[in-house]
Amino acid sequence: MITDLINEQLICLNLKAQTKDDVFSEMAEHLFQQGRISDKQQFLADIYAREELGNTGFEEGVALPHAKSAAVISPAVMIGVSKEGIEYGAEDGLPSRLFFMIASPANGADHHIEVLAELSSKLIEDGFIEKFLNTTSSKMALELLLQKTDEAEAVEANKGFLIGVTGCPAGIAHTYLASEALEKGAAELGYQIKVETNGSIGVKNSPTAEEIEKAEAIIVACDKQVDLNRFAGKKLIQTGVKAPIKDAKGLITQSLSQPPFVADNSNASSETKDKASQTRSDLYRYLMNGVSHMIPFVVTGGLLIALALALGGQPTESGMAIPPGSLWNKVLDVGVVAFTLMIPVLAGYIAYAIADRPALAPGLIGGWIANNGSFYGAEAGTGFIGAIIAGLLVGYFVKFVANINYNKFIQPLVPIMIAPIAGSLFISGLFIFVIGAPIASLMDSLTALLTTMSTGNVVLLGIVLGGMAGFDMGGPFNKVAFLFSVGMIASGQTQFMGAMACAIPVAPLGMSLATVIGRKFNIFEESETEAGKAAGAMGLVGISEGAIPFAAQDPLSVIPANMLGSITAAVMAFSFGITNSVAHGGPVVALLGAMNKPVLAIACMAAGTVVTALVCVSLKKMRQNKNSAPVAA
Repeated sequence: MITDLINEQLICLNLKAQTKDDVFSEMAEHLFQQGRISDKQQFLADIYAREELGNTGFEEGVALPHAKSAAVISPAVMIGVSKEGIEYGAEDGLPSRLFFMIASPANGADHHIEVLAELSSKLIEDGFIEKFLNTTSSKMALELLLQKTDEAEAVEANKGFLIGVTGCPAGIAHTYLASEALEKGAAELGYQIKVETNGSIGVKNSPTAEEIEKAEAIIVACDKQVDLNRFAGKKLIQTGVKAPIKDAKGLITQSLSQPPFVADNSNASSETKDKASQTRSDLYRYLMNGVSHMIPFVVTGGLLIALALALGGQPTESGMAIPPGSLWNKVLDVGVVAFTLMIPVLAGYIAYAIADRPALAPGLIGGWIANNGSFYGAEAGTGFIGAIIAGLLVGYFVKFVANINYNKFIQPLVPIMIAPIAGSLFISGLFIFVIGAPIASLMDSLTALLTTMSTGNVVLLGIVLGGMAGFDMGGPFNKVAFLFSVGMIASGQTQFMGAMACAIPVAPLGMSLATVIGRKFNIFEESETEAGKAAGAMGLVGISEGAIPFAAQDPLSVIPANMLGSITAAVMAFSFGITNSVAHGGPVVALLGAMNKPVLAIACMAAGTVVTALVCVSLKKMRQNKNSAPVAA
C-alpha cells in the first residue's frame, strides 16, 4: 500500500532549499507537479496552520511537515533530502536533513493513515535515517523504504503487560511515530504493550477493561485530551507525544515507578470533559486559521499607514492629516485598503476552517458587515470580536446546510450556490436585524455613561476610558471612548483626548514588548514574534489595531493585559494634566507638538506598555504551566 503514497518521482535527494519556507515551497511544488495537490498555495496555508500548533521537527535531523487539506487530490508522501541541512526549529537545535511532507485529503478516505504507521516504524529503525541519507538515487531510497525489517532477536516478553496512549492535534504523524516507539521500547525491555492511537481516523486499538486491569503501568503520550478516568488506580505517567519518540524505554521505566493514579474531581465525567477539550482544540484551530491569514493584512496595512503618517502627516484638529496632493496620501490609501480587509479576512478564514470553501464567501461578507456599523445604525462596527462571532456562526451554519441529504441533482449546486447564498443571507440578516440594534444601543449607553462621568473623579474616568480603549482595539468600546474624547475637544476640554492619546498605543506597543520578553519563555509562535515587530511600528503612530492578531489568538491573556496597561496610561495622563488638541494618539502626536507635556505623555505610554507586556507574559506563562503540568499523582 505504501507504493500508492510514495514513488520515485516523489523523492528528491538534493533539495535546493536554504530555509524552512523554501523547503515547504519546493516540496509542495513537487506534489503539485505530480498531480497530488490542486492548489499549492492552499496546501501551503494548511501546512503552516498545522505548524502553528507545534513544530514538526524531530531529533536526528528528521522533519515531518504535514496537513489535511482540501487541496489534496490523492494522499501522498513527498520525501526530500537537504545535504547541508536546514534550520527548522527542531527541539535538539540541530539542522533538519530528511523531510517527509505528508499530504492528506481533508474529507477523503483514511487508508493512508495506516500506511503512515508503517512509515513510522521505519523512522525509528536503528540506522535507517543514516542509510537513507546516504542513498544516491531515488530508486535506492524507495527500495530502502520498502525493504522488510530484519526481525531482531526479541527479548522474551514475560515481564508484564503495559498500555500506551498516543495522540497529537493533527493526528497524522506524531501519533503513529510515538506508538511505534512505545512498541519497540516495550519489546526491548521484555514487556507486552497495547497502544491506543488517537489519530485523525479516530481512536483505534483501545484497551478493554480486562486489559487495563492486568496492565503494570499506563503511558499516556498525548497532546490532546483523553479519558484518564478509566486508568484510576494504575501506575500512570503523562507526557507530550514527542517524549516516547526521544526515549521510549526511559519513559516506560519511569511509568513503572509512578504511584497509583487518582481520578479526583478534575478527572470525573471524563467523556464530557473529553468532548469539551476537543471543542476547545477545534476552536483554537479555527481561530488560528483566521489569524494566520489576517496577519499579512495587519502588517501590510499597519506599516503603510504608519509610514505615511510618520513621514507625511501633520497634526490638525481632526487628527493626523497628510497635505492634499502628497504622495503619502496614496500610500495611506493602500494601507487603508489592507486594514479594511483584515477583519473580513479573519471572519472568512475562521468560517473556511470549519466548513471549507462554501463558507469562505459568507464568512468574508459577515466579517465586512460586522465591521461596518452603517449596516445596523451604529457609529462603529463590532471589530475583531464581531468578526470571530461571524466566522464561527457562518462556519457552523454552512456546515449544517452542506451536510443536509440533498437530491443527487441538487448536490453539485450546494458548495457553489446553495451554501454560500444561504450563509450570506443568514449572517447578514443576523447582524442587521438581531445583533445590530443592541450594539447601536450599547454605544449610545456608553456615550451617555462617559458624559455623566466627565465631571466626576478623574481616576475613575481614567479607568473606564482606558479600559474601553484597550478592550477591543477598533471595536465599539474603543470607538465610543475615542469619539467621546474627540467630541470633548470641541468644548475645550482637551484633557480627555490627552488620556485617550496615551492609552491608544499601549496595546500594540505592549504586545511588541511582550514578544521580546516572551522569547525567553517560548510563549509566542514565530508568526506572533514577527507580528510584534509590526505592532511596535503601528503603536508609535497610534494604530491600536496592531494588537488585534494577538487578542484574536489568545483573548484570555491579551485583552486583560491590554486593558490594564491602557488604564495605567489613561489614569497617569489625567493625573499629570496632559492635554491633546488633535483627534489622534501615540508618541508621534506628542513629538509633533500636539500635546502640552510631551515628555510626560510619552512616560505615561511607556508605563502602560510595560504593564501590558508584563501582565501578558505572566498570564501566558501561567496558562502554559497549567497546560503542561503532569496529571499523574
